[in-house]
Amino acid sequence: MDTRAPAAWRPYLRLSRADRPIGTWLLLLPCWWGLLLAILTTGGATAYDAWIALGCAIGAWLMRGAGCTWNDITDRRFDAAVARTRSRPIPAGQVTVRQAAAWMIAQSFLAFGILLTFPPIAIALGVASLALVAIYPFAKRFTWWPQVFLGLAFNWGAILAFAAHTGAVTLPAVLLYASGIAWTLFYDTIYAHQDTEDDALIGVRSTARLFGDTSPRWLRRFLIATVTLMGLAVIAAAPSLDPLSLVLALGAPWAMGWHMVWQLRRLDPDDPASCLTAFRSNRNTGLIVVLFLAGAVAV
Repeated sequence: MDTRAPAAWRPYLRLSRADRPIGTWLLLLPCWWGLLLAILTTGGATAYDAWIALGCAIGAWLMRGAGCTWNDITDRRFDAAVARTRSRPIPAGQVTVRQAAAWMIAQSFLAFGILLTFPPIAIALGVASLALVAIYPFAKRFTWWPQVFLGLAFNWGAILAFAAHTGAVTLPAVLLYASGIAWTLFYDTIYAHQDTEDDALIGVRSTARLFGDTSPRWLRRFLIATVTLMGLAVIAAAPSLDPLSLVLALGAPWAMGWHMVWQLRRLDPDDPASCLTAFRSNRNTGLIVVLFLAGAVAV
């Protein structure tokens, strides 16, 4: 991005975190989970499902960019006080708040154009998600659990994509959504450990600060919740599955859980570099689920 993008675009691409795709992956993967589970539930894919998958990918990139821009607008004073974030475009003076707001609106309208190609229930769910996106940056000001609000927003695509295929929100989608929220609590608590000292100085709350030295214990709890809820989501869809598809689908939470165990065994919560490495590895955690669910669809 710094070598190929035009210089005038670079601050806006940084606002969207275009140089850090992990956030887009974490927003997109629950969408693909929801779509694949929906296909399993209904017993077959359609040509339109390919567009749902692609539309979710484009929409995730755009809405992650819009969400990060909104986060930078609301957190500009906090960002200026934290070593890791003071070089972001707004506190660094590379763009004004008005310019950032215009960029956020542009990304949101493009994403809305994608959303309009989906069924009415998915459009309604997409519009409803804006409330969660709007609230999240403020959560760290009034709760020790802002990661819950991030989980509610980042995993909404599981329900949306499920509904885009089935035309309804049923129990498997709700359980999958809950699993994604537990997963977000896992990876974002790890991420928040990078900033605990700065957050304490400026009064920003997080589960990392709340848990402190007990974080490994809480992370294991979130791991168990993630795996259990995803397993229940697959079981809720089981009446529609043949035995081989069921085994492969249940392999998704099983393999995901082992990858999360692998992360915990290598994690040092007091080492920011270790936290960042573990956080980024969650792209592969989510892709493991996609691989197993796609295998279940294919058989």
